[in-house]
Amino acid sequence: MKSPIQLLFAVLLFTLQINAQSSATIKGKVVSLNNAPIEKVSVSAKNTSFNSVTNANGEFVINNVKPGKYNLVFSHVGYTSSTSHVNVKDENDVVVVEITLEEISNELNEVVVSGSVIKKTMANGKSGIKVLDLPQSVQIIDNKVLEQQQTIRLSDVIKNVNGVYVGSARGGAQESFWSRGYDMGPNNMFKNGFRFNGGSMPEVASLEQVEALKGSSALLFGNVAPGGIINMVTKTPQFNHGGSVSFQAGSYAYYKPTVDVYGPLSKTIAYRFVGSYENSENFRDVVTRERIYVNPSVLFKATKKTTVLLQADYLKDNWTPDFGTGAIGKKIIDLPRNTYLGAKWSNGLTTQASVSGQVVHKINNNWKFSSNSSVQDYTRKSEGTERIQPNVNGSGSLNRILGKNYNTEMIAGQQFNIQGIFNTGSIKHQLSTGVDTDFTFAETYTYTFANSTYDQINIYDPATYENDVKTMPQSKVSKIVRTETTRFGAYAQDLISFTEKIKVLAGIRWSWQESDASNYTATSTIAAEDAARVKDPRRLDRAFSPKVGLVYQPTKSTSLFASYANSFTPNSGFDINNSTLEASIIDQYELGAKKEFLGGKLSTNVTLYQIINSNFAQMAQFKADGTPNTNTNVKTLSGETTSKGVEVDVNVKPIEGLSVLVGYSYNDMRYTKTTGTTGSFYEGHRLVRTPAHTGNVSFFYTVQNGFLKGFSLGSIANYIGDRLGGWNDTVGQTDPTRTTIPVKAYTTIDVSAGYTWKQISLLCKLSNITNELNYTVHENYSVNPIAPRQVMGTIKYKF
Repeated sequence: MKSPIQLLFAVLLFTLQINAQSSATIKGKVVSLNNAPIEKVSVSAKNTSFNSVTNANGEFVINNVKPGKYNLVFSHVGYTSSTSHVNVKDENDVVVVEITLEEISNELNEVVVSGSVIKKTMANGKSGIKVLDLPQSVQIIDNKVLEQQQTIRLSDVIKNVNGVYVGSARGGAQESFWSRGYDMGPNNMFKNGFRFNGGSMPEVASLEQVEALKGSSALLFGNVAPGGIINMVTKTPQFNHGGSVSFQAGSYAYYKPTVDVYGPLSKTIAYRFVGSYENSENFRDVVTRERIYVNPSVLFKATKKTTVLLQADYLKDNWTPDFGTGAIGKKIIDLPRNTYLGAKWSNGLTTQASVSGQVVHKINNNWKFSSNSSVQDYTRKSEGTERIQPNVNGSGSLNRILGKNYNTEMIAGQQFNIQGIFNTGSIKHQLSTGVDTDFTFAETYTYTFANSTYDQINIYDPATYENDVKTMPQSKVSKIVRTETTRFGAYAQDLISFTEKIKVLAGIRWSWQESDASNYTATSTIAAEDAARVKDPRRLDRAFSPKVGLVYQPTKSTSLFASYANSFTPNSGFDINNSTLEASIIDQYELGAKKEFLGGKLSTNVTLYQIINSNFAQMAQFKADGTPNTNTNVKTLSGETTSKGVEVDVNVKPIEGLSVLVGYSYNDMRYTKTTGTTGSFYEGHRLVRTPAHTGNVSFFYTVQNGFLKGFSLGSIANYIGDRLGGWNDTVGQTDPTRTTIPVKAYTTIDVSAGYTWKQISLLCKLSNITNELNYTVHENYSVNPIAPRQVMGTIKYKF
């Protein structure tokens, strides 16, 4: 009997022999309207899996083509797509094609990321700089990867982003992501370049790509945490007909039909519509989810130089609140992964809608103006039993506490940006400048019950909670908090190319942020409510955020960079004089190298960074009169945290159809300066939810020709190292529930296989094949187990 290795070589030899039987060739050249060659144009054929990319001379070659009729599609960011009909008559035929693409102004400039082909510039064109010229670590996950891996949540996408990981599941309502030791909270989540409320599970069906900018992005976006931002980019209309319908189904009664259709309505108007419906149970008992999502968009060519893009989306998400298993002291409760400890009638509803408009005007070949507007509306409400905190004596006794929440938020944003290229003598400048503003109005409702304790159960005795048939007790609004936040920023950024090899990126932003919060004691009349109003002191933050970076490119495939940037983070609480605290200014230093080998078949990206918050807000040691302070809201900017680490990315494309991605990240974030008094953190302690080591390895291969043509195979492994959940320990703490919870490292492995025949494709995925058990821990009230081994299948028909 042959060994597995011998069998593998036999299959490969058989495939190569079959591939050698076809020798026809399709080649050609792609140029612009002024007859200039266009590099990196994607050349693909409908109903087939082979593809090619044009070189610096605009030329492409497709070998080993079988006789037949093909529809070649030529696409490039910034140009209209074009289709050419090709007839290959016999195996020795050589077909030559010449294509002219017309430039359009609604698309953004191309960039090159780790050897991959065509990607858009970052964050809706606000920067306009190629990633190779950017002194910052950037990773883009495109739609092809999303399809191959059958992603259903943003966390599935993030598995591909080195150093970014899920920190908690927040009771099943949302996912929280972390990067370089910092929480990528609501200020760090963007959609099409606009701040996006992160209190939901974003829909991935409409995503064209996901952009992760690691490190400081304050120059372009203002008040963002220094760990990085995530920007979700949705699909846009096309002037060629196309689309797809798909159906996903998998474990725990999961199913999801999706439709994506696009095309021209006229020579100047194109449309796109994406819609999906999701319904599923869960590996957790009782937990279910139902989602409806629509994403229509329209593109107008107002003039040859002006385009208008209108987009909208709407998500309705019914979900079951689930706070997991909880912890007793420093130990996570050992219960079956499926055990649900909440009340069976618990329910949650999130609705999220947005409308945006983008106007892009190409002033001339070197200058472009854009105006972007967006309005978002968000509502989340839930009711049920809340945080799982059993008695610390270990008996398993748990008082299930009632909880009801209602939150709304409206965000209106506006951006004006100008991008241009000009020379001062022999020095080239690529200028980006603009202003942006947004207004946020948020409401939070607090409810009270006649008795806040729903019942008492024993977590180790299912008989005490499995037969729960009660309903939600009566509640009433006790308090309303209304918060208005206004942001304004102006920025200027210049990429100065002294030579083709030496470039400097210099920029500065001025940010202004005002926040007003009012507390209302809910009453029967508006007049009485206003009379009970308590208004917090107005919070005003102003800060300059500079950034400077040096880029040295000794060759066209090598880029070395060093940069400095800072950002600001508003602080809650008050100083000893009862005044609002100033914002913390955070400094970041970064060194990196980007290198391509073997004509782009192998690319590497290595980044070293250090982030220092030298005025970290911590509990004040003394009051204004010199007596010891015991109020945790009275703070001083006297602490310090330091985050430092390294990130390594390797992207290999050794043969056509095969891509391999390897990533490793090391991060060390600790308190490096504290007062050491009661209530302060311990100097030298690592911050919770910050693993020292993370890593990811993935590959995907599609057979390009021969008997197995159209067959694909892929896998992704994701590693999260040892970390701490819960709260960081403080000096003199007495509450046993506010402590760190050690969480062990874990690795999950997903494998997938698929087959494409003409316009039909079938994909199957087995996730967490080792059935690894681990947890995401938010403080210590939401300890959620990761999903077990599951199977997912997708069938898709492309128009």
